[in-house]
Amino acid sequence: MGRVFEKRKHKMFARYAKMAKAFTRIGREIVIAVKSGGPSPDSNSHLRTVIQNAKSINMPKDRIDAAIKRASDKDSANYEEVIYEGYAPHGVPMIIETATDNPTRTVANVRMYFNRGGGTLGTTGSVSFMFDRKALFKISAEGLDRENIELELIDFGAEELTWDDETNELIIQVAFTDFGMMQKGLEDLKYEIKETSKVFIPTTYKEVSEEHENEVMALVEKMEEDDDILAIYHNMQ
Repeated sequence: MGRVFEKRKHKMFARYAKMAKAFTRIGREIVIAVKSGGPSPDSNSHLRTVIQNAKSINMPKDRIDAAIKRASDKDSANYEEVIYEGYAPHGVPMIIETATDNPTRTVANVRMYFNRGGGTLGTTGSVSFMFDRKALFKISAEGLDRENIELELIDFGAEELTWDDETNELIIQVAFTDFGMMQKGLEDLKYEIKETSKVFIPTTYKEVSEEHENEVMALVEKMEEDDDILAIYHNMQ
């Protein structure tokens, strides 16, 4: 497995910190987790991962607890995860992950962003074939034996290990379908999971000029202002 530190992969963990109103977005993920698996993190692995991510952006414990309590109310809003696909300007494929209580509103907004930004909203499957769905886990690398942990984690689906010597952390990549197996494996081995992320990684990259890149990033930045949007992926080099 490769051990070269990849900035692109590392930055995938920064999706909340980069976006305004991060606590609001985490709160929506808590609602989705509680509605699907209950309010106890001990029995709800999805909720455990969201709480880990909340802690990674320094969300106060009382805010986390309050979000769980609100989500437990049967009259609270229901959020669902919806993925949209499309093309940014200059044919750059994009995948947009959302958490919304009103898909009609969200799709209308996403379409508007594409249209105003010179792109086009596509249909399901129109660009996702150009990406692989992966899951990433970040754990502390303090005291880890690099050879032994590699052998340990292969059994739980590890595809690649990325060591960050600057932060002394290890990023573990697995197939999206192996998320639960890796989470359980790390917990059983008593490794503290600092953060998780389910991401889309391009299978190929598109080279664009600086001018075109700026146009695409202007669209990305506009979308990131929308509370419904959790993450945006593209394949620009």
